[in-house]
Amino acid sequence: MKKILILLSIVQLVACRQTTQTTKTEGLSVNVPVFSSDSAYNYIKTQVDFGPRVPNTTEHKKCADYLVQTLKRFGAEVIEQKTDLIAFDGTVLHSTNIIGVFNPESANRVLLCAHWDTRPWSDHDPEPANYNKPVLGANDGASGVGVLLEVARQIGISQPTVGIDIIFFDAEDYGAPQNYQGNSNDSWCLGSQYWSRNPHKKNYNPRFGILLDMVGAPDATFYMEQYSVYYASPIVKKVWEKALKLGFGQYFIQEKCGAITDDHLYVNRITGIPCINIIQYNPNSNKGFGEYWHTINDTMENIDKNTLNAVGTTVLNVVYGEK
Repeated sequence: MKKILILLSIVQLVACRQTTQTTKTEGLSVNVPVFSSDSAYNYIKTQVDFGPRVPNTTEHKKCADYLVQTLKRFGAEVIEQKTDLIAFDGTVLHSTNIIGVFNPESANRVLLCAHWDTRPWSDHDPEPANYNKPVLGANDGASGVGVLLEVARQIGISQPTVGIDIIFFDAEDYGAPQNYQGNSNDSWCLGSQYWSRNPHKKNYNPRFGILLDMVGAPDATFYMEQYSVYYASPIVKKVWEKALKLGFGQYFIQEKCGAITDDHLYVNRITGIPCINIIQYNPNSNKGFGEYWHTINDTMENIDKNTLNAVGTTVLNVVYGEK
């Protein structure tokens, strides 16, 4: 993933008692499940333990099976949207968008999404010898999925008022390497491009969508990404204000950053669903993201439970605040 356009073992569920916290939304008391960062961390580790989840590999297939079975275990109706996608270099990618549907009868819905694949090459690694090695993707890929699996577990125990669709997009990170000389337009986010043109339900029209990408790093900061502000400013405002009220202002920065090509861009452009991106951004980094981004060092050492808690708790409070 991702380019920035500068315009300004099967996891064993952590044994824990189900609890809720009471918050107020528009004057109403709302019971919100307590997010378990321990569970989210273990969901991330399980994905990483498969190895890099690059399309067309055994590790990719095993992880897909795990994600499908875990969503089903939490009570979701699961749709496996399988398709062959053509990468920038002509490679045929056997891809699967994995969709978990909760409370399918509800007409009022919210979309939550993340990508689950990992990059086939470490083209930003400081060592050229590592360029052709795949990225393990603890933060870039597994972190967003891990947070949403914990959200799914909580929804399976206590349903919010609205219906929830959780989508794990495939083939997000097969974009052209930085030194590629050919045509690489729209080479990223192939799974979300396909889903946006072929939604899992006819006339699918949720209230809004939230994409999670790289949401696990220690002391991560999440700025108001520019495409999100352009297409879905009220949702950005809703989420960042909620995070601030919850005490997570050091993570959710009340400032804009540049525009980042990611799955939410195609959801917005193609479907018209207002979708925002919660994504790590570091204005002091040469890469804009962590120094381990798209390197062989995107490992579990870059996952912090405090960051997972900030993102997961915010998402749960936003979802359960919808009436």
